[in-house]
Amino acid sequence: MRGLTLTVALLLAASAGACAPNPIVARDPVPAPEPGLGYICDSQPFVLNAVRTNCQPVQREPQVVLRAKG
Repeated sequence: MRGLTLTVALLLAASAGACAPNPIVARDPVPAPEPGLGYICDSQPFVLNAVRTNCQPVQREPQVVLRAKG
């Protein structure tokens, strides 16, 4: 009797595992911007602690590194 109960429990567990949903994988839907692209954003308060944001893409100036021997 005990072996039958164990067998039934294992079958139920296996069938429940077979119906498990796919694991959720977090992916960013928006790809990262290119290195030379930046954003200028303007945020304004809105009703009930909300914030309205307006962002404009702009090209960044290349960084200049000065090195001197000394």
